[in-house]
Amino acid sequence: MDHITPLLLLGLIGLLGFLSQWLAERVKLPAILFLLIIGILLGPILSVLNPDALFGELLFPYISLSVAVILFEGALTLSRHELKDIGRPVLKLISVGMLINGLITAVATHYIVGFSWAMSALFGAIMVVTGPTVIMPMLKAVRPQPKIGDALRWEGIIIDPIGALFAVLVYEFIIVLQMDAGYGEIAQVFLSTIGVGVAIGVAAGYGFGLLIRNHKIPEGIQNFAALAFVCFVFSLSDELMHESGLLAVTLMGIILANMRDVNTRAILGFKEDLTVVLVSVLFIVLAARIEFSGFVALGWSAVVLFLVMQFIARPINVFVSFIGSDFSWQERALVAWIGPRGIVAAAVVAVFAIRIESLGYEDASLLVPLAFTIIIGTVFVQGLTARSIALRLGVAQPATDGVVIYGANSFSIQLAGLMNSLGIAVLLCDSNWDKLRLPRLHGINTYHGNPSSKDALKKIELDNYGVFLGLADHYEANVAQANRFKETFGERRVFILPVHNSYGNPERDLAIEDFSARTLFNDDLNSFQLGRVIAFGGAVKTTKLSENFDLEKWREHAPNSVPLCVLTTAGELNFAVSGEELSTQADDQIIYLANGFKANSSGHKAEEKQELTAASK
Repeated sequence: MDHITPLLLLGLIGLLGFLSQWLAERVKLPAILFLLIIGILLGPILSVLNPDALFGELLFPYISLSVAVILFEGALTLSRHELKDIGRPVLKLISVGMLINGLITAVATHYIVGFSWAMSALFGAIMVVTGPTVIMPMLKAVRPQPKIGDALRWEGIIIDPIGALFAVLVYEFIIVLQMDAGYGEIAQVFLSTIGVGVAIGVAAGYGFGLLIRNHKIPEGIQNFAALAFVCFVFSLSDELMHESGLLAVTLMGIILANMRDVNTRAILGFKEDLTVVLVSVLFIVLAARIEFSGFVALGWSAVVLFLVMQFIARPINVFVSFIGSDFSWQERALVAWIGPRGIVAAAVVAVFAIRIESLGYEDASLLVPLAFTIIIGTVFVQGLTARSIALRLGVAQPATDGVVIYGANSFSIQLAGLMNSLGIAVLLCDSNWDKLRLPRLHGINTYHGNPSSKDALKKIELDNYGVFLGLADHYEANVAQANRFKETFGERRVFILPVHNSYGNPERDLAIEDFSARTLFNDDLNSFQLGRVIAFGGAVKTTKLSENFDLEKWREHAPNSVPLCVLTTAGELNFAVSGEELSTQADDQIIYLANGFKANSSGHKAEEKQELTAASK
């Protein structure tokens, strides 16, 4: 680090964190794998990054505040209606299951690694956490059935603060052993920690929710207000009672997410982006603090411990927790396989390793490398295998992102029906009940109402979908829905039909941000034109491409047909967009709008044929 300035080093960490996230999106693996590799390269291998020297005394306060923001963001996604089907198993996972998991891990650590009973108990307590920072990306890659995803998500978020408190209890017990104090002191410390965390978290969550509900905080600074509140609530709670801050911010997020008339979507979107940044920096920094001598000292015992945790501790935990639930054995098996450790485990073990080492425990220096062995092992093994296991068990959703279609009309119903027949999850939404009658009869999944309303967000499992199509007859309605779904799916996955000519100059009449969604097909094929094509016998069809029948050959074969989208062999949907070339490969399926006009058509039909021919070019 002598030849690299701290400023350049901070910039390098940010850039490498971004590259890790980008690569993870490309190869569909958790970003933590690449972040850990980069951290190890910068730290123990190349000796470029020394986090303790770079951050000094601010290192662990920064780690603690970052973990608090991450937990708060995860808690904002927890809606109480999800507990209807998964509540009892989740409660068991974070109580009885957690104790079983911690006990088995502690015993295995003592006999396999050779830690003292005190150190083994502390390590077992820390390793009960799974963590939203690795669960969320893994669920996106695995795409399990909604019930499985909800159970793992709830467990991952709630067990982090509970697991941290569990570790605090064990740590206090070790302190008592050193001080020769009574067990009553342990109970007092534990109950005080819970009491302070609950009181501050509930008060902060309800108070901040009232400020938002009553419009006391301007919308432009609500995101900053949320960040400031979270950091202060965590700091205050932790100052009053050590290790109570994680519980406080988690409860604050859960209360905000479930308060009536409190819109947290903007805050959640901001926190999700911030969490990506924080996780990227944290994993690189923590991995850079690892010393290889610790891995050498552990030897193969760390690997054997990982196998025990993966194949014995986690399955027993899930088996006991899911007794009496309506989860099938296949669903339980997938839950038992997925339990990666993440940033909270890494941060907590880093903090406690320093504290416990000061008490004279010689093996305390091995806590961090042992923890990172488990983190790397669980993320790597589960990240590479969970999707294939889910498919073999029959509890995985299709690899293709589901499509939310707004606006039920003759064209959208045909498109939804064809996608549905191809195994693509489709949700057709409209506020007119009569328009949804026909698609319901054809087995298309529908939603009656506004798909971006708070009621819809409670009932629609958006994890099943990743694309929004605004196909309604009213351009303003498409724009309004697109702007809302951008927060969930991202701007590149939100599409709307072009504006009809009757709007005159849309740049003059509509706000500039309304045009951030991508325009489907081309600038001429609006909802009115699509409706006329279908009325004259047009139909949405599909055909498979090959090396001998590529996109150009298809255009020659169907010169008056309009390409709508391509379903790739990898299961991705690529939509035809105005101003962009549609790329295809062999074995892709092209979904297109075939014309319904006769060769000798005249009058309006001839005009329609000319319009469709122009639109196809």
